[in-house]
Amino acid sequence: MEITVKTAEQLRLTAEEFGLIQEKLGRTPNFTELCAFSAMWSEHCSYKNSIRWLKTLPREGKKMLVKAGEENAGLMDIGDGHGVVFKIESHNHPSAIEPFQGAATGVGGIHRDIFTMGARPIASLNSLRFGNIKEAKTQHLLSGVVHGIGHYGNCFGVPTVAGEIYFEECYHTNPLVNAMSVGVLKNGETISATAKGKGNPVIFVGSATGKDGIGGASFASANITGESTKELPAVQVGDPFQEKKLLEACLEVIHTGAVVGMQDMGAAGIICSTAEMSAKGEVGMRIDLDRVPARQENMKAWELLLSESQERMLMVVQKGREAEVVSIFEKWDLPAAAIGEVTDDGLLKFYMNGELEAVIPAHELVLGGGAPQYERPFSEPAYFKKVDAFDAAQVAVPDDLRAVAEQLIALPNIASKRWVAVQYDSTVGAANTSTNEPSDAAVVLAKGTGGKAGAEKALAVTTDCNSRYVFADPYTGAMIAVAEAARNIVCSGGQPLGVTNCLNFGNPYDPEVYYQFVHAIKGMGDACRKFDTPVTGGNVSFYNQSPDGAVYPTPTIGMVGLLDNVHHKMTLDFKEEGDVIFLLGNSYDDLGSSEYLHKIKKVEFSPAPHFNIEEEYGLQQMVAGLIGKKLIRSAHDVSEGGLFVTLAESAFPRGFGFDVVATEKAIRKDAYWFGEAQSRVVVSVAASRVEEFKNVVNGFPVAYLGLVTDGEFVVDGMNWGMVEAWKEKYDRSLESHMARLVDADACGLTQI
Repeated sequence: MEITVKTAEQLRLTAEEFGLIQEKLGRTPNFTELCAFSAMWSEHCSYKNSIRWLKTLPREGKKMLVKAGEENAGLMDIGDGHGVVFKIESHNHPSAIEPFQGAATGVGGIHRDIFTMGARPIASLNSLRFGNIKEAKTQHLLSGVVHGIGHYGNCFGVPTVAGEIYFEECYHTNPLVNAMSVGVLKNGETISATAKGKGNPVIFVGSATGKDGIGGASFASANITGESTKELPAVQVGDPFQEKKLLEACLEVIHTGAVVGMQDMGAAGIICSTAEMSAKGEVGMRIDLDRVPARQENMKAWELLLSESQERMLMVVQKGREAEVVSIFEKWDLPAAAIGEVTDDGLLKFYMNGELEAVIPAHELVLGGGAPQYERPFSEPAYFKKVDAFDAAQVAVPDDLRAVAEQLIALPNIASKRWVAVQYDSTVGAANTSTNEPSDAAVVLAKGTGGKAGAEKALAVTTDCNSRYVFADPYTGAMIAVAEAARNIVCSGGQPLGVTNCLNFGNPYDPEVYYQFVHAIKGMGDACRKFDTPVTGGNVSFYNQSPDGAVYPTPTIGMVGLLDNVHHKMTLDFKEEGDVIFLLGNSYDDLGSSEYLHKIKKVEFSPAPHFNIEEEYGLQQMVAGLIGKKLIRSAHDVSEGGLFVTLAESAFPRGFGFDVVATEKAIRKDAYWFGEAQSRVVVSVAASRVEEFKNVVNGFPVAYLGLVTDGEFVVDGMNWGMVEAWKEKYDRSLESHMARLVDADACGLTQI
């Protein structure tokens, strides 16, 4: 077969990249070698269009135990000889084509990134984006994705403890499915994704290899079109029970001390694992592909190299201990086979039935090695002129605020996600401590980390990003995403530690999309530096773009925080009738990018809401101090839906009401109750401790709002009804939309 530029372009390489490959090899590659470069030089694996800017993020911190990007996931010290391992990644394109398996294998893949380092996963989170909930396609995608996440997580035995879901028209064709995993390990027991030691055996473990998922990395590096459904082989198939066995077997074999290095076979499969482990260890490998356990006959060399079949690992173990390692996997009824050995020449040599199929320098395939790095041109998006032209004076203040609030509380982006949450097992493994005690971030036990007097540590974990804010102002919107994640952790009693990110954007070759990316990175970096939350790693997902255009820029922030004592956690629910309600932080006459403005007033373009990072930092310091002094009984940040929604969400869990007044008379009423200006937190204080509270907050922006009551919502002297009626609207909104899908499915009417 003659290999030409056309061959390379069919494999999603450019003519220039084909020339570069020829230059690096000193010859024209054969088809197997070209397939390897296609996978490894895809955006998904090489970060070729993003690495220049990713390097500007804060990547060092005093509690980081491995450098950012050095291992499969971030690792930070949580004290008492333990560390937390965490990472978030996307599985957007597969989920758009096959939502159940796309989401399920996204969950499985991110968990493998955690336990391949020697940590046991203890919590799963997600961040999801879909189109209009009223459309059958969105309901189909939502149902499949949620079912996939729930199925894999529940069967694997790791609780899904938190997440977020937004519905916007721009995600109609290209939903976003970002999955995060968090694990805990003892310091010093980390396994590195590296290969060392000439002659050490390379062992394949886990599920047998099939043709599912071939080309997945390249598939994830292209726009979704009407033809994408023809690429169904790019969607992997997962088996959570197999992964559970793989987890236990890997952790057992790690404790033998025989493992030199280990890496998950994720995107790009065997070629990625062999290349990255070899390049990191500055070694090579000889691999006999015919020794790879396969579940399909007559697989070609390039198919074995690129398959993304799930639940697989590549290990390098100490020579002479192969049988010991293989026996452990056999005990767990898992395939395991020595498929090659480490060499010292830096070359990857792949054989099939004794025939040499490919020879590639490992260093030339990987990020930081020979993979190309580009700096794309960018220009300010034209729609910014529409954002700048917004005039709040042209938006009439509604006469009936209660009617607006009733619409607001039922909006899909605001209303309860109960329909989703009940499909996830949030208690399996007994790690989640917040299932029945709602808090702004999920709080999970870091088991086995007992400190003084037996006080057990806990982790506060969250995912956050309001992509409409980022669309309006990429720099400020990304700062807000980081700030809200930190605020949620602080309001839950934790100290923010570090960040993992999942950067979802459109086509990087579009200068306006790349502008969004660059400025979001700048905002994220500045915010992370302010909150001392280094970026430990993550994922870039470009090409989230359909023929209708790009999705909103969505730099999802996954953040982990620490509670030295789980009993110091703070919840968001009002505790007792008669407690006094205060608002910490400044109120502003601001409607920018609010759910009220966008969904109810139908304003598509408006500025990001007010945000000042110094105000935000001061607020978080104040909230942390109040929690430390045990002066507040609840804390809930003001976010989507504004102040009214925050109050309602604090009232719902225990069925309380509130009697509150607008204290800022100069601010228009809709902005006061429904605006989303940042850096505000609603707290409740026992009446007996109000004076102590006032002494502590003296000089800080704080406003008296009112009292916790027995069940009525009273706003500015107007009775807005009982809490039960409001909670019914809040709880039933999403369920009512999805009930139509069930009815349509029953009649065979669902249209995709």
